[in-house]
Amino acid sequence: MLFGNSTTDTTAQQILADLGLQPVLSPRLQALSDANSRYLRDLKMNLATSLQAESLGAKAANLIALAVAMNEGHEELQTSFRTRSIEAGATEAEVAEVLACTSLMNTNNVYYRFRHFMHEEFYDKAPAGIRMSIMAQPVLGKELFELISLAVSAVNGCELCVTSHEKTLVGHGTEKIRIHDAVRLAAVLKSLVVLL
Repeated sequence: MLFGNSTTDTTAQQILADLGLQPVLSPRLQALSDANSRYLRDLKMNLATSLQAESLGAKAANLIALAVAMNEGHEELQTSFRTRSIEAGATEAEVAEVLACTSLMNTNNVYYRFRHFMHEEFYDKAPAGIRMSIMAQPVLGKELFELISLAVSAVNGCELCVTSHEKTLVGHGTEKIRIHDAVRLAAVLKSLVVLL
């Protein structure tokens, strides 16, 4: 079973194995493992809970995870979650769109966070001039595209983008538990990348 219970000092290696990563501990994971840190067990359980959330399903969970791995620049996690996404039924076109979505959200998160920080009429009224045609008819479907956009925007800390994508999702009938679970998954993966 993925992310099964463990109370031994091999928890760090099991986390890596469960994700299909090389069993080489980073200095940060090694330090936690050497101290038999209880946090490793928490992290293992948090990953299991987040990746196996019923509201998301395997395909959406792995595509969201892929977006976060790309956003955080972790190549090995990207490879792992790309493979897991394909195994869960994602197409190459959907995987490619996750990459495009993540890139676009980085553009938007920087730009709209700047506008929000400035609180100045000139910037608020200036046309963005940022082309976003992939948002019109996404291969992923509008709901999943918005969910991934929200998760990446939450990781990047763009309040304007987070509230906008959440409002769109609720307007499309997405259950709030699905929104919650997507953001929780993004948060847990971000915490993992800090240790890798």
